Amino acid sequence: MYKACRVVDDTTYLIKYNLQFFAEDANGAEKTEEPTAKKLDDARKEGQVAKSQEIATAFTLLALFLILRFGYTFMGTNFRSVFERVYNSIPNVARTYDGMLPVNWISSILTNAILTMLLISAPFFIIGFLIAFLSDLVQVSWKPTTKPLQPKLSKLNPISGMKKIFSARKLFDLGKSILKLAVISVVIYTFFTGRTESLFLLYDMPLKQAIGLMGNLIISLGLRIAAAYMVIAIIDLIYQRRKFKKDMMMTKKEVKDEFKNSEGDPQVKGAQKRRMMEASRRRMMQALPQADVVITNPTHYAVAIKYDANEADAPVVVAKGADYLAQKIKEIAKDNDVEIVENKPLARMLYANVEVGELVPPELYKAVAEVLAYVYHLKGKV
Repeated sequence: MYKACRVVDDTTYLIKYNLQFFAEDANGAEKTEEPTAKKLDDARKEGQVAKSQEIATAFTLLALFLILRFGYTFMGTNFRSVFERVYNSIPNVARTYDGMLPVNWISSILTNAILTMLLISAPFFIIGFLIAFLSDLVQVSWKPTTKPLQPKLSKLNPISGMKKIFSARKLFDLGKSILKLAVISVVIYTFFTGRTESLFLLYDMPLKQAIGLMGNLIISLGLRIAAAYMVIAIIDLIYQRRKFKKDMMMTKKEVKDEFKNSEGDPQVKGAQKRRMMEASRRRMMQALPQADVVITNPTHYAVAIKYDANEADAPVVVAKGADYLAQKIKEIAKDNDVEIVENKPLARMLYANVEVGELVPPELYKAVAEVLAYVYHLKGKV
């Protein structure tokens, strides 16, 4: 908070104002940029993905009740056979041991019964697990990470914990839970509204028929709840994806900083490039006194040529430059008694097509050879 003075009619007023009102947001910049691939990849490594847990729950519920719809007869028959086998064996064992049931027999038969029921139920649990796994896999591609499981001291901070309790995410989760409870209550109420008479008939039915009726009612209700839950899950998935995209948005500064970290600071790279060019230029100028001739434009370009039959099969460009650098090359050439020859077409061709240290291409042999012959003639080398 800051104060400013204002004088009106010789009276001083103190005006309070807060500079935070002039900030774009808490980070000093508005998140307007799409998330980069690197940020999305880093978020994925941290376990942050756009997915809804409700999708897995909805698909699992729907799959399990569908399996029960077509497989509950199989399960019921096998469970009943297990019960009958145990129940029918009790009289025989009791007669053998004078009305007593040995503890080892009870332990053995209960263990076998439990294992048998688990084997009967195992396919249903395995299918439920696979459906839950595939529903997550469909939402986000397979890329496991252990980072969310790593202990963090920040998670033990009570202040951060209180903030999470009253965060917008927790409020949304609370609203979602209330919505689920309300929807499921409505589904249950509407389902049993027209079936109350069937429930009262259970008292007059044989056990097997009553169990079959209850099974049909439970499965039908479960399918309706799973369908309603699926609608909630789809809404939640849309919300989670939008929220994730909003959370991943970046400021212009964040994009710039990420580019600097991944590609290198442009200013640093520019400085390195300038230093390399300066070093190359110094080497070029040091080699210039050994040149045989400098071919010029005459004002815009200058290319220095050296030919040594013992070192190379063709003349070599030892230096070249345009404008100011061309003038510098000519000055050094004059100081070191290197002949300067004006040939506009040849100078332009050499400057545009041959780099420093490269051999003159065959198509320019004749033109360069004529210049060298002229220079050698001037210096009495031929």
